[in-house]
Amino acid sequence: MGMSTYPSDITETRPEPRHHLVLQWHITDRCNRRCSHCYQESYEGEELPFRDLLTILKQFRQLAELCDSRSKTPKARAHINVTGGEPFIRTDFPQLLEAFHSNREWLSFGILTNGSFIDLATAHRLRELGTGYVQVSIEGTRERNDSIRGPGAWDQTVTALKNLARERIRTAISFTAQRSNFREFDEVARLGREVGATRVWSDRIIPSGNGVAVAEEVLSPEETREFLEAMHKAHAEGMRRFCRTEVFMRRALQFLFAGGTPYRCAAGDTLVSVMPNGDLYPCRRMPIRVGNLMEKSLAELYAKSELLRALRDHSRVNQGCEQCSFSRSCGGGLRCLSYAMTGDPFRADPGCWRARGQELRVGSKSPAEQNL
Repeated sequence: MGMSTYPSDITETRPEPRHHLVLQWHITDRCNRRCSHCYQESYEGEELPFRDLLTILKQFRQLAELCDSRSKTPKARAHINVTGGEPFIRTDFPQLLEAFHSNREWLSFGILTNGSFIDLATAHRLRELGTGYVQVSIEGTRERNDSIRGPGAWDQTVTALKNLARERIRTAISFTAQRSNFREFDEVARLGREVGATRVWSDRIIPSGNGVAVAEEVLSPEETREFLEAMHKAHAEGMRRFCRTEVFMRRALQFLFAGGTPYRCAAGDTLVSVMPNGDLYPCRRMPIRVGNLMEKSLAELYAKSELLRALRDHSRVNQGCEQCSFSRSCGGGLRCLSYAMTGDPFRADPGCWRARGQELRVGSKSPAEQNL
């Protein structure tokens, strides 16, 4: 199915006020691992020189300042999550982190990495540079993880977590839920507690890039519900233990078990992604090219893109969500999964058991549903 059309009656040309602007910045496609569910299509491609990276950093500051100028709330710091590929493969990566550090009056940053390059010396340097947190991925038990991420990946990642903990750097463990591993989430939560991770969180597999080859791993609505219930049990267990490691449940549909304000997809709204060649996407997992920052500025693309403005329209109801009481607050769930499965980010989350045509007929209600 093709993309839906976007509103054409856009007259506003300045960014709307945003209070926590995040850039996910992919500085390279190169990687030393070949994970089976990776959303990359290749591990080679155009890479901007360091001087252009500094130009993009300047553009991001300009966008943050424009957003702040429209806001009536106190000025908020902007944030960059820098990743790849594997960001540590770039020899000038330390220089980029130093540039972030020199802009620390307005900027915080985190690093998304596979962990294979984080020895004790690197962890120490990351602390000196004021790294907000480092995220690594673990996909289950050692055997399961290494079947997905490659031989030896589990041991390298756990070593990285311990090195970071020694330097008191906040860490997050990311778990990509898929049919072959989603029942092993509790093992990853347990590991997070053992190594002192700050947070364990999860989102579902997106069949994009090389991940298209494992499209059969996408969870059904029934499996999604089972998985989120298991996440909530792990979260509750940590709360009972007063554990410092949080099982974080602030992703699509997770509020149905964890409660709180419904999570709404941030793609194109408070989140944008930049690729190694300067292409702008709403999100890396929603690979729709908006433009290139070497041709037009980030602020201009953010303000004028019909796609980004449509994603920021909180009054829009996704197809299949019309009868749901959470239709506007949730915004349709995992939009990148909708795009990957249907070609349209404005259709209901394929894993949502409340969406039209996907309703579950049996089973107890989730905590949020019980309050309806």
